[in-house]
Amino acid sequence: MRSPSQRSLKAAGVGVGAFVLFGVVTGLIPNPLYVRMIPRRPLDYLFLVLTAGFLGAYTFQRTGADESDGKTATAGAALGFLAFGCPICNAFLLALFSSSALMTYFDPLRPLLGVVSVALFGGLLYVRSQRTCATCERGVDDADNTA
Repeated sequence: MRSPSQRSLKAAGVGVGAFVLFGVVTGLIPNPLYVRMIPRRPLDYLFLVLTAGFLGAYTFQRTGADESDGKTATAGAALGFLAFGCPICNAFLLALFSSSALMTYFDPLRPLLGVVSVALFGGLLYVRSQRTCATCERGVDDADNTA
């Protein structure tokens, strides 16, 4: 198991990296590579910060042996990305639906997707914080047996 300072550095790196990466590819961080087709809203920035923060917190809590919650974290990140991303700039969604359908039906649902993403991540982090660390307990038990 890594030391808390190493885990903190990795978690901070994941959080900042997710913020920058998601911010650039969605146009929330203005850049010459990508032009956002819909206006930026404060709610978009809120969900970007929360998604990146939750990814950092998830990384901090994650141990090397525990990978059972990866699907929930992936779903939370994907829903968060859809919540703050530009609906008509998303090539996958645009291939499935027309831009007018996305703006009419999908755009009003983006805040709800953000709330579901935050709920998934919040629940995941709460459940993970209530678990005991089997690896840590085994290390303590092994130390007691050798003494």
